[in-house]
Amino acid sequence: MRPVDIGALLNAGHRELSVHRRPVVAIVPTGTELVEDPALLVDGKIMESNSRVLAAFAHELGARVKRMDLIPDDRDLILKTVGEALDAADLVVVNAGTSAGREDFTRSIIDELGRVAVHGVAMRPGKPVVLGAARGKPVIGLPGFPVANFRGAQEFMEPMIAALSGAAPHGGPKMQARLARKIFSAPGMDEFVQVKVGKVNDVIVAVPLPRGSGVSMALVRSDGVVKVPAAVEGVSRWADVTVLLSERDVDVEGTILAIGSHDVSLDLLSTRIREEDPSLSLASANVGSMGGIIAIKEGQAHIAGTHLLDPETGDFNVPYILERLSPDEVLLVHLGWREQGLMVAPGNPAGIEGAADLARKDVTFVNRQKGSGTRLLLDYELGRLGVDPGEVTGYEREMFTHTAVAAAVKGGSADAGLGVLAAARALGLDFVPVARERYDLLVLGSFSVTRGFEALTSALKDPRYREQVEALGGYDLSESGKIIDLK
Repeated sequence: MRPVDIGALLNAGHRELSVHRRPVVAIVPTGTELVEDPALLVDGKIMESNSRVLAAFAHELGARVKRMDLIPDDRDLILKTVGEALDAADLVVVNAGTSAGREDFTRSIIDELGRVAVHGVAMRPGKPVVLGAARGKPVIGLPGFPVANFRGAQEFMEPMIAALSGAAPHGGPKMQARLARKIFSAPGMDEFVQVKVGKVNDVIVAVPLPRGSGVSMALVRSDGVVKVPAAVEGVSRWADVTVLLSERDVDVEGTILAIGSHDVSLDLLSTRIREEDPSLSLASANVGSMGGIIAIKEGQAHIAGTHLLDPETGDFNVPYILERLSPDEVLLVHLGWREQGLMVAPGNPAGIEGAADLARKDVTFVNRQKGSGTRLLLDYELGRLGVDPGEVTGYEREMFTHTAVAAAVKGGSADAGLGVLAAARALGLDFVPVARERYDLLVLGSFSVTRGFEALTSALKDPRYREQVEALGGYDLSESGKIIDLK
């Protein structure tokens, strides 16, 4: 009730009202691998956070929260705790144990105490949700991965709390936007993709963030989600989409959209920009250098990372930009020089010494996507060495970031992948140097007169930012922030 509602009721002579009691939600965190004290973090253990998120979310929705103690994957203990939660609450939420593994007990416990109505829902992330009832009270089992957990809470816990409160689910605010990058989605399930929204030349643009049930920072950075219906196989780039916003007030003016080549320095740049101006944020979509130039040309981004080598001139980026854009439409800002090389397993067990070894039959490679500067660099190196790409096993297997390539090598599905030294170091891989390249930021002309651009250039020239990036390895930012002449 708003203050003005109270006044109107009193003026009408009403001094008492019938109200719904605030529902009590009991949250049961489970998992032998979970700890609540960072001092207890060892191999095989992770911090318990989901129950705290769920508790804060339930409180935000107007419920009273009873968080049960963390319990290991012991069926008898979980059964006892869920029984106690049913005695104390109107709604019980069991965190984790909803899949079909040997220590996933949530479904069988709900069945023993009451009845399971649903196990598994047609949505991604969050498929292994369990819905049931016991002792006349609803019970929800949510998957343990953070993004899937919160999606399940939004889709099922939120409307249940609203129903117990006597209120209609609010549905949340929405915003129409254009999609910055194509979303691939397998049909058969509704898929929810976290996005960041910003405004480019009066057009609202939604940038898809990294997907995955465990990518909790995507929740932190997003402004909302785009729902891809089960009947379609994805959403095309620049399609009109509806963004289901997580907050009513989203500052689209304060978001700097970076669409183009991936580099880990952009994450640090985002942090530095926010320190320069807390009202600003930077959101990245990785579509490769050529895709970034096209995004700038079509007015879909403020900045685009690019590192395209021109084999004829030996120059980077400028020839490709001038083929598609006038110097009067854009600026080119230097970020830094970086070292590219072959990322290989620790100890380099395959004995890879350079790009020529990628043609060996006993070597499996993982590539970057077409249009990326790294892919162009690889093709240049292979051509220089007289190696036919068809001889490279895994040449057609594509990843969209340096980190994804490094993860493939780390996981053993590839012997080598081309990427930056910083990505190799981050995942504990060895590195065989191949080339030094210039990484620049192509800037939309209209953005160059904004406070966002001022904060961007200030961050690039900040000695603290330069030190942070160079500490990653393989970077030289001595001229970061310099404007490169396009004329």
